Amino acid sequence: MTTDRVAIIGSGPAGLMAAEVLSEAGVVVDVYEAMPSAGRKFLMAGKSGLNISHTGSEHDLLMRYHDYSGLFPDQIGAFGPDQVTRWMEGLGMPAHVGPTGRIFPQSMKASPLLRAWLRRLADRGVRLHLKHRWTGWAPDGALTFHSPEGEVMVSPAATVFALGGGSWRRLGSDGAWASLFDQAGIDVTPFKPSNCGFTVDWSDRIRERFAGAPVKGVQLSAGGQVTREEFAVTARGVESGGVYTLSATLRDEIDAAGSATLWLDLLPDMDASEIAKRLAAAPAKQSLSNRLRKALKLTGVKAALLFECADREALNDPARAAEAIKALPLRLTGTVPLDEAISTAGGVAWEALDDQLMLKARPGQFCAGEMIAWDAPTGGYLITACMATGRAAGRGVLEWLKR
Repeated sequence: MTTDRVAIIGSGPAGLMAAEVLSEAGVVVDVYEAMPSAGRKFLMAGKSGLNISHTGSEHDLLMRYHDYSGLFPDQIGAFGPDQVTRWMEGLGMPAHVGPTGRIFPQSMKASPLLRAWLRRLADRGVRLHLKHRWTGWAPDGALTFHSPEGEVMVSPAATVFALGGGSWRRLGSDGAWASLFDQAGIDVTPFKPSNCGFTVDWSDRIRERFAGAPVKGVQLSAGGQVTREEFAVTARGVESGGVYTLSATLRDEIDAAGSATLWLDLLPDMDASEIAKRLAAAPAKQSLSNRLRKALKLTGVKAALLFECADREALNDPARAAEAIKALPLRLTGTVPLDEAISTAGGVAWEALDDQLMLKARPGQFCAGEMIAWDAPTGGYLITACMATGRAAGRGVLEWLKR
């Protein structure tokens, strides 16, 4: 079926933002979604509070992104935190800024925002086709979909692909599109886990006593990056918080060397000389555990990590113990499986796209969101970039339709 409507494949924030731009300009839009409902990963991301963006200067924001071309600054600059906030307010969802600069809707939930968004798009004539899985291109270039009614073929006036990355397949983001793009001669870089957990060869003591324990009041560093965030110990390694912030650096180190070192400062508010002084003043007859507890209030999972990663003999010397507490090396042996990552790096190479995010090999067909090869930590940066590239792709379609 040939149509003058524009097809958007994927109903996450990138696809819906492209639909927003196009429908606002009076273009008729069909959104195709493989799952039984829209925005499933978006809803999951907001399950414990929808962190949709992050305050800060444009430079600070861009420094959070990896693997992007010279186009990215223009896209983020055109739809950054201020624009995201105004957009939410336009949906009747005022913003709330947390103490660390993270931006949330005041309701904190994704579902009211998504409902309002879908309602506005429906009012503009956007049609949502659920359970329509894109299966490729027909010989004549038409889009093919598997649907409850069988195979559907559509030849739209233009297309925006917003199919997501390669993680959380149960929510629809399975990366299956990558092989179809590759077969079509479109340059796709392999997916890698991002904002992910890492494996550690723990002792039985750590696995049995501390799996699930949060590690608070610490500073983490890797590859010259430093962050003051908590993280969690798991039965197979570490995850969450600061581990996600440093995940790209740690992942790349593992790819290059087979392992990576996450450096822990267990007492970031105390310098090494003060730590050594307090330990030296502790009665020698006390056990090491008691000296750490009474002199430094170092107990529980933090003390367990110290015993796990430091040389036990060195801990009996106050100066060497202080060095270990301030720079404790935790060896990471690998990443968790790709599908368990919060997001993925890799995807459509920037070189495969023109300056309006149109596929050079497929005129009139555009890409947006996590399916493009950029990478970012959690903290609102992921959703902001998805929306910004969705907006850019929508505007690219408008320019294409003028030709």
